[in-house]
Amino acid sequence: MNENNTVEKLRRMHLGAMARLYHQSLTDQHYTNYTADELLTLLVDAEWEHRQKTRIESLIRQAGFKQTVSPQDIDYMTNRHLDRNVLDRLLNLHFLEKAENIIITGPTGCGKSFLAQCLGVKACQMLNRTHYYPATRFLDKVKLARLDGSYSKMIRTIGKLPLLIIDDFLLTPVDQTTRTALLDVIEERYEKGATIISTQIPVEQWHPLIGESTMADAILDRLVYSSHRITLTGESLRKKKKLTA
Repeated sequence: MNENNTVEKLRRMHLGAMARLYHQSLTDQHYTNYTADELLTLLVDAEWEHRQKTRIESLIRQAGFKQTVSPQDIDYMTNRHLDRNVLDRLLNLHFLEKAENIIITGPTGCGKSFLAQCLGVKACQMLNRTHYYPATRFLDKVKLARLDGSYSKMIRTIGKLPLLIIDDFLLTPVDQTTRTALLDVIEERYEKGATIISTQIPVEQWHPLIGESTMADAILDRLVYSSHRITLTGESLRKKKKLTA
């Protein structure tokens, strides 16, 4: 048997991780005692793990997060009213299975965006497609889609996402275009996908900021009333980092 030919065939079939491990096994004494079944299992596992890792990295990259975050880096020590038990339950991602929403509110710098992105990264790690949008970028996307005629397609695409994250919600004025887009997106996703909203604005102030009472009622009814709530308090974490730098 020509082992080098086998390695090349594996590479041409895009089984790179399997090819690398098989090539290593030809010269490494560590593998001499493996049975054929054990070696095959090892090769398949290596290829599987490589592909899963690659897919996760791709999902995280495509999600568009604005910073590199990890659920392992969440700060539970700083006093900001963050309940670890609640967050641990959310990190189990049952809210995704049930297409439930999460609303994270609190003053600037308290870690709202970080928590939202940590939940998003966890969703990607469990192979769920996720998109993260700062509210201003989301609105820019809406306006561009209306101009180029792809608005309906955009709404359908966002509607199919397992997880949508909108950051800094309602920090910019809401016009009719924004209201319509919000309602279209939330209606399209209702009971089909989970949405995470992070904002400095307390939920009780959303209705007048959204405007147009009937549309605001419809948006809040679908987005707010069955959501998980995280309300953070305390000083800006950025300020504390600056003081200790």
